[in-house]
Formats: sequence, C-alpha cells, structure tokens
Amino acid sequence: MRILVLNGSPHPEGNTSKMIAVFRASAENAGHDVAVIDVCSKNIRGCLACEYCHGKGQGQCIQKDDMQEVYALLREADMLVLASPIYYHNLSGQLKCAIDRFYSVLYPKAQMRLRKVAMFLSSGDAGMDIGARFSFEGDFLDYLGLENMGLYTNHQTNVLEQIAAMAERL
Repeated sequence: MRILVLNGSPHPEGNTSKMIAVFRASAENAGHDVAVIDVCSKNIRGCLACEYCHGKGQGQCIQKDDMQEVYALLREADMLVLASPIYYHNLSGQLKCAIDRFYSVLYPKAQMRLRKVAMFLSSGDAGMDIGARFSFEGDFLDYLGLENMGLYTNHQTNVLEQIAAMAERL
C-alpha cells in the first residue's frame, strides 16, 4: 500500500513528528511505502477559488508551486494521513492550506486510488481539536467516503502504541 503523510507541524522534533515517526516505521516494517511531506517547509499557496481546475484546467490547479509534489503523491496513494498540532481548535494553517488545494483533484469526487484516511493530532490541552475533527469527519469520511483508520491524539493513553498497531493492521 502507498501511504502519503502530510505533516502540518513546523516543529521537526515535536509530538506530531513523533507520531509520524512511529507510524512510518511500523507501516514500512509491514511492507508499505510511506512518503512524508512536511508542508511547513513547502511553498504551498492558498486556493484562489478561480475555478480554473474545473474548467480549462481539467483537474489541474493553475498555481504551479510545491503542491505539484503533493498532487503527484496523492494520485498514487491508497491512504492519506493528516498530522498536525492543534492551532486555535483546528489543523495548522499550513496543512489547512494544502487541504484546501485538494479541491482541484478531489472535487466533486476523488478519481484516484485513495481509499483510507487517518488523522494524528497534537495539542497542549485535551478536547481542543473540534475544528480538526469536523474536517476529518465531514470532508474525508462523509464527503469523500474514505475508510476511517482512526483519529489519534497525544492525549490518548498509549497513543504511540495505538498508532503502531493501526499501521501493522493495514
């Protein structure tokens, strides 16, 4: 299985990165191919809502920035993992910006291999992730109909072990 992880944390040694590292090691050990994109280090601009992608662009975004790398990996991915610290009850702005750009390739429905999704969230306080949960459930589970592989937070008991177990079950 090909797995794309979008890391929305600007902290390379933070809790989000630790969750990703455990997942990656476990998934690769189980024979899966894992690509991690640190969206905070990429030049990914916000969606312009220009509709080029759904007209002349035929599914291609008019903007030519580092999102092209994400699109290429997304087209080949069987599973998507969204990983982020919680900023103001939601995903980091950098990750949200990348997700907004999915519009060109995932709307009105995903025409790709993508079938599964998971989310890793890190927060200083429990229960502060309502916006991220809303996006995960509404955008990825309900709208796109992806299989829920779990939403994991650093406030869960043994979260790293839970993430490793999920990766091994894929």
